Amino acid sequence: MAGLIVVTGGTKGIGRAIIERFAAAGHDVCTCSRNKADLEALAADLTGRHKINVHHTQADLSKVSDVKLFTAFVAKLRQSVDVLVNNAGHFIPGEVTEEADGTLEAMISSNLYSAYYTTKGLVKDMKQRKTGHIFNMCSIASFTAYPDGGSYAIAKAAMLGFSRVLRAELKTHGVRVTAVMPGATLTASWEGTNLPNERFMKPEDVAETVYSAFSLSKQSVVEEIVIRPMLGDI
Repeated sequence: MAGLIVVTGGTKGIGRAIIERFAAAGHDVCTCSRNKADLEALAADLTGRHKINVHHTQADLSKVSDVKLFTAFVAKLRQSVDVLVNNAGHFIPGEVTEEADGTLEAMISSNLYSAYYTTKGLVKDMKQRKTGHIFNMCSIASFTAYPDGGSYAIAKAAMLGFSRVLRAELKTHGVRVTAVMPGATLTASWEGTNLPNERFMKPEDVAETVYSAFSLSKQSVVEEIVIRPMLGDI
């Protein structure tokens, strides 16, 4: 029987595609977003097409207080979390030497602290049950510097480090940890670009890769996934 998948920032882009893939396989869904209307539209759409439960709450996970409210919301569902996808975050382009003060703090809060505190809030039950799978949405920027990557690249490099530490800590507890490092994916982050759609990956391809890693036997874990557009990085 399919269980519950928790995806932070699940109303758009890769997060939405992952939710769609797991919902199609019969998993109940729990997600959050800063936009209440987007959450309600997602829930209506999914429950209209799949026989699943969709739980959602409004939250800004760049704020630790909201992260704690979200993990408390998940706990009140009294449903075991089979999969956690730490997907929440956003991108502010710029150069480290030129970007506005506070950019690093904003990128760390949104892209790293959100995952750190969400994981701390939900992992105890996984450890007790000796099962579960955590996916951390990193980036090509986690290990490749590029122009205008700025503090986002710093935060994503830290996210990869976080994933590697989790993997080492949780392997004896039966909890799998996978770092996902996608290249340029056709999401709202690229709105306004003049590049053709074919130059980007599809969010659905990232979602399928995540689902495939989850589908392996409990004896195996895909520790890190690097997936790029066919023609390479943009």
